[in-house]
Amino acid sequence: MRSSFTHFLAHFAIVIVVVASGGGDPGDTLGQLALDKILNDARPIFGGLDEDPSTLAPASTLYGHGHGYGYNKYARWMAGLPDAILLAHLNIPGTHDAATWNYTQTTQDELSKAMRCDGTTPRPARVYRCQQRSIAGALEAGIRFFDLRFALDPFDARLVFWHGPALLSAAAGVEDVLFGFYDWLDHHPEEMVLLSFQYEKGTRANATSDATVQRKLFDVLTSSVAARYVDQGRGHLGTLGEVRGKIVLFRRFDLDMLPPEFEQSVPGLHMAPSKWIDNCRGFELVYNDTAAATGGRSGTAFIEDFYHPDDSTTIEENIDAKFEAIKTHLQQAATGDFDSLFVTFASGTHIEVDPPVYPDVMALGSGGALGINHRLLELLGGMKGRRLGVVVMDFFEEPSGLIDLLLDF
Repeated sequence: MRSSFTHFLAHFAIVIVVVASGGGDPGDTLGQLALDKILNDARPIFGGLDEDPSTLAPASTLYGHGHGYGYNKYARWMAGLPDAILLAHLNIPGTHDAATWNYTQTTQDELSKAMRCDGTTPRPARVYRCQQRSIAGALEAGIRFFDLRFALDPFDARLVFWHGPALLSAAAGVEDVLFGFYDWLDHHPEEMVLLSFQYEKGTRANATSDATVQRKLFDVLTSSVAARYVDQGRGHLGTLGEVRGKIVLFRRFDLDMLPPEFEQSVPGLHMAPSKWIDNCRGFELVYNDTAAATGGRSGTAFIEDFYHPDDSTTIEENIDAKFEAIKTHLQQAATGDFDSLFVTFASGTHIEVDPPVYPDVMALGSGGALGINHRLLELLGGMKGRRLGVVVMDFFEEPSGLIDLLLDF
């Protein structure tokens, strides 16, 4: 397992080039220069605080001794909450396929040169893009749950981010992006973040979550630097005070190809893929049954992830079907077991119909049909002050006001 210092040394040669060329502040330490380099590598996925995702400003304008954070009124919304409040009692805004914000047709065309010639061809870029704002911008806007999909890069060298067969970046690795979260938490020690990691199937022909994938993920999530920032609890969703300044892992992956001690060493909530019911309007998932076996209370999540309305044909029918699933689940969250975690995915797609229901069409509407986000805005307006749990959205910033209503500010 690599320490943060070892990680910095891995970038030493590039840092020397930066220093030799006159880049950076003369007062910067080697560690600071190396961190800036890592964050710059992470930028195609983690992003920066510039609002135009097509503009990648120089790292020096976004990172450095303050890294530009704090511009949004919700950047520190957890600061005013008591330590004793249970995380399960909070409303937590989230983003689905958070790493796709910077994915364009130009990106796809450029990265196609890095793909193996194995017959796996992505659809148009619009199919895969689910966000407009970067992860850094979303954090500042109040988002605290991030859905991230990983697999090996085309050369089997390291873990990177994908959406299906769409490679989202050749430069930004999973560990690089985690450093972005670590840095953000250093500047927001009163906040916490839920990170959902899921192995992405269908990236390349015959790609699987094998022992190589699982060992690389294990090393990233259990390194000495990860131990500083990732909450070390297992199967426990406690109070905000217990995890301020930390990441809580939402583990939609298994380590079943490794010896049992590896699984036993990874913290977080194990949302086992075998328990996650595909394309379901609502299901119960027990992520910790140890307590139940000893007469205590189990760790339970109630989840809606109805992302593909198979029986719907028109845009309006697809949006109607998805919205009904959302509405039913949020009403359950508002009246159900308050000590359980509720997660509602407001995202969806159905590109096989004509016209296709792309992620942006489902979220924002088209042809006179109101999208999920506009309908969600109205629904949330009638549920102010209620516990709704984690609400995971596409294109969350449109229409404005969704975050306000979720946080009841």
